[in-house]
Order: sequence, then C-alpha cells, then structure tokens
Amino acid sequence: MTEETLTLYDDLVREFTHNYPRGARLLAVASIDADRSRVFASHLAEAMERQGIDTRQVTAEGRDEAALRTEVVEPFRAERPDAAILISGDTELLTPEIRGLWHHTLWLVAGDERPYTAASAIVDVTDPAHPTRRFADFCAVPPSVKP
Repeated sequence: MTEETLTLYDDLVREFTHNYPRGARLLAVASIDADRSRVFASHLAEAMERQGIDTRQVTAEGRDEAALRTEVVEPFRAERPDAAILISGDTELLTPEIRGLWHHTLWLVAGDERPYTAASAIVDVTDPAHPTRRFADFCAVPPSVKP
C-alpha cells in the first residue's frame, strides 16, 4: 500500500474519531458491490487498529434492519462500550430505514457510478490500490442512486 493510500485511510479514521471520539461507534461502508465494501472496510479496520482503536468488522450480508439491530448493533453496544464496529455491505446499508443506525457512513464509487449524497464521505475506488476521497458539490450532483 502506498504512503498516499495509507494517509487516505488514516484521514478517514481521524475524521470519524474527531466526530465520534469514544463509546460504541458504528461506521458503515457501502457501495453497489458488497465485496468492494468488505475489502475497503478491512483496510479501514487496519488503519483504526494502527491508531489504537479497538475495532471489529462485520458484514451486513443477508441481514435486514431487525437482524442488524439484534445481531450486530445491540450486542456491540452492550459488550464493547469503547470501540468501533465497521459494517460493510451493499446499498441496503444506506436506505432511509437503516442508515440512522450508523454514526458515520462511507459510500464507495467506481467509474461512472453516482455518489450517494446521504453518505458522510464518498471515496472513489475506481483504482482500488489508489482510493481517492471525493468531495462532491451536492448542489450540482444529480439525485442519488436509489439504494
């Protein structure tokens, strides 16, 4: 991994921990490709561990809102009071019914995919070895892809 790529992951973690410095913190990593989200979340978890954050990674695969609450969110809050959990998955993580579960959300785009404007941050992973933070002008962005 290049120094620039490590810096991107570290910067994303610093932004998250600046806004949510302690407690049971939940960060969702989503895209139209759940595998893409899982790989990115894995690298992000490594960055969190480098910064001394107790981190757990979970995939949302096959879980609806109720299952995410009972199988992931509630046990995490009960058992890991000062840690972060990374939930990776597809577009379902950012539906209006579910996105309120997360403190912070990352939306990954590649190629000509449209950014999802409800995300806390957008990262372009067209070249997965060199992800880039994308700062979209939300006034000019077409309506989000419906998750």
